[in-house]
Amino acid sequence: MSRTRVVAPGRVTLEGRAWSGHAPVTAVEVSTDDGATWRPADLEPDHGHRWAWRRWSSAWTAHPGDHVLSVRAHDGSGRAQPTEQPWNRGGFANNLVQRVPVFCPGRA
Repeated sequence: MSRTRVVAPGRVTLEGRAWSGHAPVTAVEVSTDDGATWRPADLEPDHGHRWAWRRWSSAWTAHPGDHVLSVRAHDGSGRAQPTEQPWNRGGFANNLVQRVPVFCPGRA
């Protein structure tokens, strides 16, 4: 078993949902290089449900090699998901940006 995902070279649609317990989601960013750079994802309308999960998507052109994909949400109160989790004894309130390793076969 491995958490590493495998994708074919070429265009890949990344998609998911974002939520904040503090305010409506106002932006989502995607990184395909382990957080070195970030770019905005496309957000679907909230359809008047300000506190609901918000769908997002982003196009990515996968090139051969190893990659780490990350996504972070921002909300209307100015909060953004942290890239490092603040420590607490119980491990509560884990809102950390998750990193997903991806391998694209072929010549790098």
